Amino acid sequence: MQRNHSLALVALFAALMAVLGLIPKIDLPLGVPITLQTLGVMLAGCLLGPRLALQALLLFLTAVAIGLPLLSGGRGGFGVFMTPSAGYLLAWPVGALVTGLLMRSLPAGSPRSVATSAFIASVVGGLLVIHASGVVGLMAIAGMSLKQALIGTSAFVPGDLIKCVLTAVVCHTVARGLPDWKFGKQGA
Repeated sequence: MQRNHSLALVALFAALMAVLGLIPKIDLPLGVPITLQTLGVMLAGCLLGPRLALQALLLFLTAVAIGLPLLSGGRGGFGVFMTPSAGYLLAWPVGALVTGLLMRSLPAGSPRSVATSAFIASVVGGLLVIHASGVVGLMAIAGMSLKQALIGTSAFVPGDLIKCVLTAVVCHTVARGLPDWKFGKQGA
């Protein structure tokens, strides 16, 4: 029964990533769009835990790689991993893993502590990890200098901080509505 439950959660969060890709992207000049899909990375890590979040994001990126148009703007196929946004995309599973590991180790007793832990985990895993990889991708694929890549990725930080707050609000709501939810420990 636990295995079926875990499989369902992995599939659900991979589907959530696809749904978040339906929301129109905002294109920036450096070839990396602003999307809501990093919100899905943060939510997966906080709600599922490291192992299931990693699996959900790997499933999603596998579907993208085989050509399903699941990224914002209807993009898909192996070619998306050769664009300036590749560093960000490839960091999604790692970001979800790190977010889940942090959520598992931070306090999650009361709804308030869950929200605080979710915010911290999202900032580290969903923002810092993803942006660090994104900078590397911009330097490697777009040929930007470190300074240019850091300036370019800084355009995403305010929006990603809002996504961290949204993740904290969702986790707070789940903690109030489902007090037995095991934040960061689903499928453990």
